[in-house]
Amino acid sequence: MRTLVVGDIHSGLKALEQLISRAKVSPKDHLIFLGDYVDAWSTAVETIDFLIDLQNEFSCTFIRGNHDELCRDWLLTQKENPQWLAHGGTATRDSYLRDERENWNAHLDFYANLKNYYLAEDNRLYLHAGYTNLKGIEFEYFEQSFYWDRTLWELATALDSNLKPEDPKFPKRLTHYKEVFIGHTPLSKSKVVPPQSGANVWNVDTGAAFMGGLTMMDVETKEFWQSDPVHTFYPGERGRN
Repeated sequence: MRTLVVGDIHSGLKALEQLISRAKVSPKDHLIFLGDYVDAWSTAVETIDFLIDLQNEFSCTFIRGNHDELCRDWLLTQKENPQWLAHGGTATRDSYLRDERENWNAHLDFYANLKNYYLAEDNRLYLHAGYTNLKGIEFEYFEQSFYWDRTLWELATALDSNLKPEDPKFPKRLTHYKEVFIGHTPLSKSKVVPPQSGANVWNVDTGAAFMGGLTMMDVETKEFWQSDPVHTFYPGERGRN
């Protein structure tokens, strides 16, 4: 069984379908999605429908992203958040307004059941953004950090690449887990780029909301697959550009 981690989709359903085909995903594989399923492209409702149905065929773990929480807030309250609308929320709102409202409950259940993080038996950690507590995720004071924090990736990329976890100078925050897989911070907004690592942290957000591609990675071998640039599936749309 492969463990395959998937970066931020941002409503790019057509790219996700291509990626599943390119990686030859089978029911034996475990798919871990790092969050941000909506906000950018016009197929938000269709993306969530697809993910809900995907659980019937594949083993899936769904992590909570900040955009998923913003969308859920709107579905519950109908109160429009200007920041959300300006960062991809307009396309998501319009997608839901084209849909029948009686279908929204299944999506609200999906958003409510997302995990803030997933710690696997092999001590690999999966979450959307990061955490700030030096003792690790179990001691995090603010759960919003799991889907909003950017300091974890900033820390990982600022480190001397020669530092090892056993080195006294290696940040304590990173010593608790074999590897950490995140999304949230796009590695490029203008082209398709590979996933990147800093220390023991892997960033798999390769800019699907902009002009990048969607990425899936085998966490054991680090082999990865990428879709075509997501914007090419949605001509005439701007995404989050």
